[in-house]
Amino acid sequence: MSAVEQTSEQFAQRLFEAALGAIDILSVHLGDRLGWYQALVSGGPADAGELTARAGGDRRYAQEWLEQQAATGILTVGADGRFALPAGAAEVLTDPSSLDYLAPLARMLAGAAVQMPALVRAYRDGGGVGWSEYGADMRESQSDMNRPWFEKRLAAALADVADVNALLARPGAKAADIGSGGGWSAIALARAYPDLTVDGYDIDQPSVQMATDNATDLGGRVRFHHADAATDLPESAYDALFAFECLHDMPHPVDVLTAMRKALRPGGAVIIMDEAVDAEFTAPASDTDRLMYGFSLLICLPDGMAHADSAGTGTVMRVTKLAEYADSAGFTAVEILPIEDFGFWRFYRLTV
Repeated sequence: MSAVEQTSEQFAQRLFEAALGAIDILSVHLGDRLGWYQALVSGGPADAGELTARAGGDRRYAQEWLEQQAATGILTVGADGRFALPAGAAEVLTDPSSLDYLAPLARMLAGAAVQMPALVRAYRDGGGVGWSEYGADMRESQSDMNRPWFEKRLAAALADVADVNALLARPGAKAADIGSGGGWSAIALARAYPDLTVDGYDIDQPSVQMATDNATDLGGRVRFHHADAATDLPESAYDALFAFECLHDMPHPVDVLTAMRKALRPGGAVIIMDEAVDAEFTAPASDTDRLMYGFSLLICLPDGMAHADSAGTGTVMRVTKLAEYADSAGFTAVEILPIEDFGFWRFYRLTV
């Protein structure tokens, strides 16, 4: 049912249910940051006193949180008054290796909510809210949410694209990871291809440090650089260049794509992974598009708009917009790669 068809009572009910969801998200953020979910997993059921003895925190607040979590159906409560985290919820909230790990999503949205005064100013007056202003919760949540997909699925996904797989597997191959963030994409590439050297580039210094710390076991095969890919990529240096879930954030995507094209060796590949949004705008939209518009409103568009002369792409970068950017950067075609069921993302190859 569209908004036009809803009665006031129906729309009020929708907002009421959305408010319940918002409360769940923020309460999940509390439990995640305080380590209370992990304490319930590692130590089993607990009352407020036992929980705070294990993980710290104030007992009165813990009691209220435990009751709310049981009231909303995340925790269960036994006859002895002790609260437990069921296995399914435990995986989603505490297992950083699971493809269903979504505690970082709550952290990301909470990090965006902190910036609401700045967002209101940006929406009213123009400008934006830069990535660095969102802080560690935002930076780390994106890294943590993407990590299991890179670690568990990226190698297999690329192995199914024969010519890209061959490029990465050949001796002495070099790849660049543009907008490398926490580094897990570059790390996954290096682990999958033992002869591959990977350079990660990111304009956010804390992200570069985080990625460097994450890659210590790989020696010099993965290096991260605090640099602007639009101006700092070496020419004719790489067999493959990747941009994982970042092109839509960039204020000057055509400049970055142009630099990627120039950095490519003959016969190489440029791969873009970005959100798997629908081909065209529709209203009402799919759940994926609704989620991506949410990210765009609160995070990605304000981040991009924080820079002068921004393209202002936003999270909902449809294939036609990517093709427009690629054409302006000197590429001749955009191909959707046959990589399915990879989270919320789609893979594109840009042809020179």
